[in-house]
Amino acid sequence: MTGRAMTSHALSQTSNDTPAGPVTSEAVLRVEDLRTYFHTDEGVVKAADGVTFDVTRGRTTCLVGESGCGKSITARSIAGLVLPPGRIERGHAWFQPDTDADPVDLAALDPTGEQIRSIRGGDIGFVFQEPGASLSPMYTIGTQLARAIRLHQPISKAEAKEQAIEHLARVGIPSPHTRFDAYPFQLSGGMNQRAMIAIALANDPALLIADEPTTALDVTTQARILDLLANLQEETGMSMLFITHDLGVVAEIADDVSVMYLGTVAERGSVTDIFDRPQHPYTQALLESIPTITTDGTSEETSEETSDGAGDGGRLPAIPGNVPHPNQRPTGCPFHTRCQFAMPGLCDETTPHPIALDDGRLVRCHLRDPDIENLPPQVVTEPDSAESPAPAPTASPAPHEAQPSVDEGEPIMSIRDLQVHFPIKSGFFGRTTGHVHAVDGVDLTIHRGETLGLVGESGCGKTTLGRTIVRALDPTAGTITYQGDTSEVDLTSLDNRALTPYRGQIRMIFQDPFTSVNPRKTLLQIIGEPLRRLGDGQPPGAIADQVGHMLTRVGLRPEYMHRYPHAFSGGERQRVNIARALITRPRLVVADEAVSALDVSVRAQILNLLADLQQEYNLTYLFISHDLSVVEHLCDRVAVMYLGKVVEQAPTRELFTTPRHPYTEALLSAVPVPDPHRRDQRRIRLNDELPDPTNPPAGCPFHTRCPHRRDERCDDERPTLELLEPAHRTSCHYPLTPNQDGPPTRTQTGTTEQDTHA
Repeated sequence: MTGRAMTSHALSQTSNDTPAGPVTSEAVLRVEDLRTYFHTDEGVVKAADGVTFDVTRGRTTCLVGESGCGKSITARSIAGLVLPPGRIERGHAWFQPDTDADPVDLAALDPTGEQIRSIRGGDIGFVFQEPGASLSPMYTIGTQLARAIRLHQPISKAEAKEQAIEHLARVGIPSPHTRFDAYPFQLSGGMNQRAMIAIALANDPALLIADEPTTALDVTTQARILDLLANLQEETGMSMLFITHDLGVVAEIADDVSVMYLGTVAERGSVTDIFDRPQHPYTQALLESIPTITTDGTSEETSEETSDGAGDGGRLPAIPGNVPHPNQRPTGCPFHTRCQFAMPGLCDETTPHPIALDDGRLVRCHLRDPDIENLPPQVVTEPDSAESPAPAPTASPAPHEAQPSVDEGEPIMSIRDLQVHFPIKSGFFGRTTGHVHAVDGVDLTIHRGETLGLVGESGCGKTTLGRTIVRALDPTAGTITYQGDTSEVDLTSLDNRALTPYRGQIRMIFQDPFTSVNPRKTLLQIIGEPLRRLGDGQPPGAIADQVGHMLTRVGLRPEYMHRYPHAFSGGERQRVNIARALITRPRLVVADEAVSALDVSVRAQILNLLADLQQEYNLTYLFISHDLSVVEHLCDRVAVMYLGKVVEQAPTRELFTTPRHPYTEALLSAVPVPDPHRRDQRRIRLNDELPDPTNPPAGCPFHTRCPHRRDERCDDERPTLELLEPAHRTSCHYPLTPNQDGPPTRTQTGTTEQDTHA
């Protein structure tokens, strides 16, 4: 990536945060005091309310902040994609694709006019968050790409097809000639995102706007997309405006960072300054909310006190409350209602003006105003101090106690040789022509009171396994033995009627807080429904009392039970999901990507809530996630899945510091670390994507992508899950062995199958 060195850009201190002059030779885009309002029946929603920042040529500027802060609306305003009732009220977005061209004010153009349409998709490329919703299911990938090319270039269909195939190859899509005729539903999420990037870059734009392009992707796919964008930027010299709430991704790719809060830029500066010496309390709070991942065993979070194998388990510092609705913007500083340093009589009454610091940074905070006296003494250190450390996280309680021995505790559930195969039907008569091996022989034990993490790439079978455990799906073969209060039972042998009493003891928290609740029902109906379905015969008043108590327990007000889901934010809806799962007082909870769709600050609140509820109700969690930093923080043990199989199990600390399977090692290396000084750390890049689960490879399922593959056994002999050391099992013919002086080495396992059950 180009332009890593920090540039000195002096900013004049003005009341509206507007740098002097429309553009400079250094900036491809200069946004000045941009204000985009939505005029609704409930009032004026000020989505972007005075946004100012630059995107420097050849560099990457990241817009970060929680949902509702105005990041996406700012990007859409620049590209002319704001739909009624929204409109740009004032401000400028000066765009100069090259130094010889005259600057154009994008904010002043007709959003449906010819000029902005020639710029959008030509000089400015746009990558949206969800490729499945952005790509048309009616047309092939190649047709959509060729159409984007012909809109901006006077070439024939044949020439456009040739260029399109070249662009598909350029973004790393294998067999581009074949993929040209594929529909979006025939490609994986990562491949669709690559196709979106190919469309955005088809006309060699000067500026690429990427709006949360990796949020829904697993760590290895995300790593490949970030590498792709970095390589394309280095190859073409384009500038990039990257929108994300993942601060690990920011540290990985950003040159400059603008932190947004409630429609304004609270702080902006270079990526190293933002991470090393944050000056705004909001920036500090965001950084403190991040659970950090450790793979070298040197972190303070993995001290000897947690050597029993548990995750860190301490409480994450979380920003109190939520982002206010834009039409209920607080007076004074917009962040003062959540700020620990708020000064009564000042922060709640006076809006801070932008303060230009000596090092070229800008911050909107009264704490940084040299004209204000008697500031609190505990405020962060001066920005020009070279030894100023990043703010330390607030003190956390002692980590939660793990089981005496996480591999020898009493099991609450034992899964043996579980298989879930989905038939593939084709033809007029719907004959079965094959099967998708979603879960293909899983052995797993979940111990009472523990949190077991389940990780792996998208498509490896995690969600299918979780849904089968709660019997939302029927297994093809195998057993699920559940240890009840008085006896054990094989859940796979029960029909729906017999399963009814167990549905209250084994519950599930779903991934998407928006689609997993019925928008036509109130919270009382949503949360109380499991109690009514269990048929306890409780009167409506008793159910309402229980719902009110559970709402209080998950941090919502009891009077909210008569409201509908649309009145709540994503984090609040996820709390509703948790309340619905826990209303029956379950013993085992399957949490399927329960925090992946949430902002970093809301995620910290939910993780703290899950830990508190586990202690209060003696819960056992199966925590499914592709966010390994969250898994390390919360889980006692971790199981790694690949192509329908568990390939490694170990206590959390041991798995993260000494992985024994090469797939686990690759997963850990792909996690973005929220430290810009470690962005060049070694990453293991896996080739291609998961093999086709309808035709899994012979031998070791990972051998087609394994960087340590050997010809002797990997291609034709299937490994078993073997015990390598106490509580650590792996499924590999040549597992990694710890090596302090260099890269991991390989050793051959014995040929005698050992006990594979916990």
